[in-house]
Amino acid sequence: MSLAAALARGAYATVLRLALPLLLARLWWRGRREPLYRAHLAERLGHAPAGLDGGWVWVHAVSLGETLAAAPLIEALRRLQPGLRLLLTHGTATGREAGTGLLRPGDRQAWLPLDTPGATHRFLASWRPAVGVLMETEVWPMLLHVAARQGVPVVLANARLSARSLRKGLRLDALMRPAVQTLAAVLAQTEADAQRLRQAGARAVTVMGNLKFDLQPDAALLARGQAWRRLLGRSVVLAAVTREGEEQPLLAAWAARRVPPDAPRPLLLIVPRHPQRFDEVAGLVRAQRLSLQRRSGFDAEPPEASLRADVWLGDSMREMPLYYGLADVALLGGSFAPLGGQNLIEAAACGCPLLMGPHTFNFALAAEWAEAAGAARRVADLEAAVAMACRLVGHPEREVMAGQARSFAAAHQGAAERMAGAILPPPAGTLQAQRDPGRS
Repeated sequence: MSLAAALARGAYATVLRLALPLLLARLWWRGRREPLYRAHLAERLGHAPAGLDGGWVWVHAVSLGETLAAAPLIEALRRLQPGLRLLLTHGTATGREAGTGLLRPGDRQAWLPLDTPGATHRFLASWRPAVGVLMETEVWPMLLHVAARQGVPVVLANARLSARSLRKGLRLDALMRPAVQTLAAVLAQTEADAQRLRQAGARAVTVMGNLKFDLQPDAALLARGQAWRRLLGRSVVLAAVTREGEEQPLLAAWAARRVPPDAPRPLLLIVPRHPQRFDEVAGLVRAQRLSLQRRSGFDAEPPEASLRADVWLGDSMREMPLYYGLADVALLGGSFAPLGGQNLIEAAACGCPLLMGPHTFNFALAAEWAEAAGAARRVADLEAAVAMACRLVGHPEREVMAGQARSFAAAHQGAAERMAGAILPPPAGTLQAQRDPGRS
């Protein structure tokens, strides 16, 4: 280990120790709207129940998207190692809520500790995992340093790294490169991700594909959405997983569009990414003098009054298959502001055609593949997206795109089995990551 790396990690540890009261206060503050943030705070400092046995297969999925992506991997790991004991950790309330559905008797769930030396040491010494699996981008310098010292092999699964994130990481190279180099294996989504991860210092990189292609939409939710679309009797445009700064120009473009007098007005359905923004987005809708119906306002079936609303607000969690089944076409949230876009694979699996803005750098290759397959189209801005969406909803071209979307999603499946085999290759059930001398 170089002197520069030791100094960088020491400075990092010092800053986190000094910031610890502020970090805990921030979690308590977030708990005003999401009470789960105030639960099990001792776990944030690495404390665990007494008397734990070791040997856990530890999977860390920070938030909702990573937790959903981990589901097919966890099932594939269980097939390789029946009786596997899972430790599932998270960083956000939405991730932890979703993760409860992945647990079986004997499994455990916890917060990932804050990345201080003491917290990470207590966490790993208490749980003594046989192997750790970090999902997608979760590289924590102190956690990986302590894991290496305690002999816990850690894999970065479904790994991705955008060009922007690589540039940021290289500015902290003395801190991040030694952490990345401790990874026992890096299972990358694409060759472009693999190349950037090697630049960041990863040594054992294999291209495995994207776990999100292995996710199967909830059939009951999808069917309910399709039934609601028939009940509405008009077309639906979905703004899927929108981010701050996107809803206002979307609503302005929607309010300004002209609809022929004899044509039914399409319904705009907005699903914000963050639940703490539901009320804010509702206020933006009302500010445009558009009538609003909130998903939280009904259960099994939309009430009669909601069928005439201008806008529905998808203020519920884990119902994206319902919303994609309801929609004729979707606009990809996060892609109309420089935020990198969102996961577009779920929309394709549900057979929902997609319109993307110019910013999809977090999912660049998936976006390129979807466009090439005819499952998605690129537009310049939200005004253009609204115009194209309103043209597509009543056009036969929409049905062609829906079929192409389903075919695109099915063509890229299989990553879960490949990654599980790299983490727990049968029959031994021990880590033997596939080494890659420079090509994948």
